[in-house]
Amino acid sequence: MAKVIFVSGPCGTGKSTFADAYARHMVDENGKTVYVIHGDDFHAGFVEPEDKGDFFVDGEASDKVLWEDILKFNWDCMMDTANRVLKEGIDVVIDYIIEDEMPRVKKLAADNNAEFYYIVLTASEEEIERRIRYRGDTDMIERAKFLKRKLDAMPENAGHLYDNTRKSAEISVCEIKLEDYKM
Repeated sequence: MAKVIFVSGPCGTGKSTFADAYARHMVDENGKTVYVIHGDDFHAGFVEPEDKGDFFVDGEASDKVLWEDILKFNWDCMMDTANRVLKEGIDVVIDYIIEDEMPRVKKLAADNNAEFYYIVLTASEEEIERRIRYRGDTDMIERAKFLKRKLDAMPENAGHLYDNTRKSAEISVCEIKLEDYKM
């Protein structure tokens, strides 16, 4: 039975780094191929104008893409890709922020008769800010703190939170017992 391991959490909690390390751990543990999907890779495909000001230029709608459309596109791409991988019997590790999309991920797992594991990385607000400053994305700090508070409080995340404050991905991989995060 294939597995879907979904790694969520606010910006700055190390989702991508952890997803890569956990996939490597899975391969080393069972010798089976794992496919990793970084949701931000789909978002990075959009090259937009630097000026995100008005959506109208000289009374005409501009060709800027709305965030809601980008988000929908990202999710469509992630789910389509994961579906193709799971149909091949390959485990998939996905990292992206789940806010309202849990039903979609559960359906993906159910449609493919796959086991579904859900890990929500979290860290202290100070740690998140430190990590974001280190990588130079300071404009993301307030959004990351907002998402941390939101994700920590969501009832569906209870029992799926993992605090990786001051922990490397390697330590987190060793500490996380996948069965504890089964949905």
